Amino acid sequence: MFSPQGPTLRELAVQALSSVEHGYDLLAPKFDHTPFRTPDSILDAVGRALRPLGPFDAGLDLCCGTGAGMEVLRGLCRERVTGVDISAGMLAVGRERLRAVEPGRSGADDPGRLCADVSAGPSAGDPGRLCADVSAGPSAGDPGRLCADLSVRPSAGDSGPSRVDLPERSRPAGAPPAVDWVRGDARALPFGSAFDLVVSFGAFGHFLPGELPGLFAQVHAVLRPGGRFAFPIMAPPGPSSPWYWGLLGFDTMMRVRNAFWRPPFVMYYRAFRLDDVQRELAGAGFEVDLHALPEFGERRDGSPRCRMVVARRGPGTPPV
Repeated sequence: MFSPQGPTLRELAVQALSSVEHGYDLLAPKFDHTPFRTPDSILDAVGRALRPLGPFDAGLDLCCGTGAGMEVLRGLCRERVTGVDISAGMLAVGRERLRAVEPGRSGADDPGRLCADVSAGPSAGDPGRLCADVSAGPSAGDPGRLCADLSVRPSAGDSGPSRVDLPERSRPAGAPPAVDWVRGDARALPFGSAFDLVVSFGAFGHFLPGELPGLFAQVHAVLRPGGRFAFPIMAPPGPSSPWYWGLLGFDTMMRVRNAFWRPPFVMYYRAFRLDDVQRELAGAGFEVDLHALPEFGERRDGSPRCRMVVARRGPGTPPV
């Protein structure tokens, strides 16, 4: 529909009538050929704006999709880059693309290796327990192997582990950062305070406004003291812009669809508003700064067309 390599109208319709997870599994092979992927111009601008705030050791791409944001992190982080997403299909595409870029790395150093599956959602409470260790697998060096499967929900009273302990790896001087891919729900992140930087690109429309406090609390908890949570946000178009009416129409159709069809597909472009975002970030314990991205110019009133939000977990700030 968008290009010869992109999805057809029928394929998009099937995706839209699926759940978010299954819909993106279906779309994954052609996702990078759609306008839903964050443009390289935005990715590059965020990378440039973040560089003076570093250095960073470990980074997390929240709702990483096919891994466009992972490339930003790989240019910023010295030791480790981790991507987490609920869609197995999107992760598979990202892993294979990175493997193609760095074909010589294998085994535990394989950039396409799926570190863990923590796909049980947060609705049952605990995001999951360690039910099997398959790290030996058919071959301990099997690229892309599943280190741990945490997808089985715990039984009542089970106090088993529910965290992913990312493996320690020694990095030769000048080597690219280690890369891990984790299948899991952003609302129940399975990490401790392991990251200096968390980024996210284009995923917030999948969260209802009432979910933002919990989402931001999860990010706060996985950041080390002083760590930063960064993402771009575009200024909303005005009524004189065709984009205003296009986004309004899309959100309206999605609300009608979700009122009459199950499972819901949550994706709303106009629900993620800067004022609300700043308030919820502050409520989660962040110190919030706004950085204009000058590459995208200004609106008629002189305000930036695009900003980067940088939310910092203060030193010594306990998890919310």
